[in-house]
Amino acid sequence: MKNWLYAGLLALGAAAPAAEALAQAAPRNTLVVLREIDADRYDPARSTARGAGEVIYMMSDTLVSLDWDQKTIRPGLAESWTVSEDGKTYTFKLRRDVTFCDGKPFTARDVAYSIKRWVDPATRSPVRWRAGPVEDVVAVDDYTVEYKLKEPYGELLYQLTLFFASIVDQATVEKLGDNFGVQGFNGTGPFCWVSWAPRQDFVLQRHPNYRWAPPLYQNPSPQVDRVIWRVIPEANTRLAALQSGQGDVTQYIPQFAIQGLRNVPTVKLARQETYFWDFFMGFKVDKPVVSDPAIRRAVNLAVNRDAVVRATFFGAADPADAYLNPRVRGYDAEAAKLVPQFNADEARRVLDEAGWKPGSDGIREKDGQRASFLLYGLQTNEWRRMAEAMQADLRRVGIDMRVQLWDATVGWGKLATQEFDAFVMSYPYISATDGFALYFDSANKPTPNRMNWTDAETDRLLNQAKTGLTEEARSEAIAQAQRRIAQANVWLPLAREQLWLASSQRTEGARPHGIYGVALYKGLDIRLTR
Repeated sequence: MKNWLYAGLLALGAAAPAAEALAQAAPRNTLVVLREIDADRYDPARSTARGAGEVIYMMSDTLVSLDWDQKTIRPGLAESWTVSEDGKTYTFKLRRDVTFCDGKPFTARDVAYSIKRWVDPATRSPVRWRAGPVEDVVAVDDYTVEYKLKEPYGELLYQLTLFFASIVDQATVEKLGDNFGVQGFNGTGPFCWVSWAPRQDFVLQRHPNYRWAPPLYQNPSPQVDRVIWRVIPEANTRLAALQSGQGDVTQYIPQFAIQGLRNVPTVKLARQETYFWDFFMGFKVDKPVVSDPAIRRAVNLAVNRDAVVRATFFGAADPADAYLNPRVRGYDAEAAKLVPQFNADEARRVLDEAGWKPGSDGIREKDGQRASFLLYGLQTNEWRRMAEAMQADLRRVGIDMRVQLWDATVGWGKLATQEFDAFVMSYPYISATDGFALYFDSANKPTPNRMNWTDAETDRLLNQAKTGLTEEARSEAIAQAQRRIAQANVWLPLAREQLWLASSQRTEGARPHGIYGVALYKGLDIRLTR
């Protein structure tokens, strides 16, 4: 396998110069980033796409930043901050040396405007809840902001590291209206908008004044003059562009190629070990068949996650033995022990005891109902392979899983319906409370709580995890929520995606970060040797 991959990758590199769209080497001191897909817009308050976030992080800044460990909050546009005893007022002291790309000085008024715009219902931000229960955001003076909450929100600083909380220029937003982030952008980030040709190239240029990088970077200013985000949908073409010097860096590496790339001398690989992007299957707990706890437990026992992940990701993902990555803030080891692990014989025993008996075709039946359920998901190579493998595992214990995968253009709409019994999805998270409050709060039905999980005690625990005044109280609450969900087998955890970054020979200092699935973050330590 390794020899085949190595030969295939070298052949791609040799063939790449013939491609008309990639005929020239990357320009001098211009970083060419290769990616798979584009986004529909680059307005931080109005997009949840990773494709939007990876560019917005370069064009803008947030009040605070997240260190490489994905746990430590560091300064950003705010030099320091304090929290009131009741947990409802955060006071941020801002840097005084920051400007927007057009040269306009940055002040507290820009923070107040950006946050208020984010949470304004008229903006229709799909993630405004991440800003917390905002009462008001006040510019006390040019360099002091008071962020006032209706109730404590222990997740606030973590949420403010995400690109949704980026500070934008009011004048540019008002000038462009609905086309802000489509026809232009004005932020305080290390790079500035030059042009965007959708599904082709997004061009940025160095912000000449920028010297206020988050302290996780060695360099306070950009080390390259320009950045081109280039869309190349086809995986082999992306690899060829990287190997032949027509591109410099990408996180969009096909899983089958990662092991082979280790042996390619023209490519450097780096991995972020602390990365939170998980794959799972969720059950609509109020639908026939999957409403039975025995079925959900049996599914967890019947699926061989190790084999499914090996066959799907070729070693570029880890099997998920719990609902959360053990490195994430708020992870509870006791909850992880409650997640059933692969044991097909035990799955059969659970079904037998619950009264699900094999029918003439091998599929189990109970009270005249077949052990059959309908799965929805998005049409990707990963989900096709995983669904086929899970389907085979489940049939071996007498469960029939019918699969319908949809193109993304219609899939998200389908996943907002009640047509299906179970679904598959992958998602990023920043903490245990972030992930669980998103998916298991009953107020979030029918989406993103597509499981229709309605449980007053879960809601109480999630509220305590968000509003508790001490870290101890918040940690205990989210631990109890994890145990409650795990005992009910609301999900089948499947895989933890790995984050790899491949870079060319001329690229130095490329290190994957991972916030909201984004590898380059601000890219400030990247430099080009030629």
